[in-house]
Amino acid sequence: MSAPRPVPAWRSRGRGRPCPRDGGRPVGRLGARLGPLVAAAAVLAAGLAVRAGPPGPFSKYAGVALYATLIHTLVVALAPRLSQRGAALAAGAFCFGVELAQLTPWPAALSSRSRLARLVLGSTFHAPDLLCYVLGVAGAVLVRRVLRGVRRSA
Repeated sequence: MSAPRPVPAWRSRGRGRPCPRDGGRPVGRLGARLGPLVAAAAVLAAGLAVRAGPPGPFSKYAGVALYATLIHTLVVALAPRLSQRGAALAAGAFCFGVELAQLTPWPAALSSRSRLARLVLGSTFHAPDLLCYVLGVAGAVLVRRVLRGVRRSA
């Protein structure tokens, strides 16, 4: 049995492994992270704009879904080699963890002291938020797949 053939440098991002996300094309570290970081900034701005609007169910649930979308884009930016499924599971687990932590008194205590903590951790558990997290991550995955298809066809 022979040893596996080495992967050409142009297909490996310099680490000897193929690039699963981009069909083997070389992409630098910044190139793999810049798109998701720009997307994260746009999602953050959209989420803050929605929450700054008139209070009501739309702003509440849209803000929660955009929070999950933001977490997904940050996961993709921090770990660009992670599969789509892995990024979605990591983002969903983080969001569910934050929501379930709201069953304890700590997020509420931190939220009362800091606006940033209130934006990141929330304050009280709300079961419908779990569905919004799933929808937000699913939306992010859908957009990522569409953009990947557009990029491949170009």
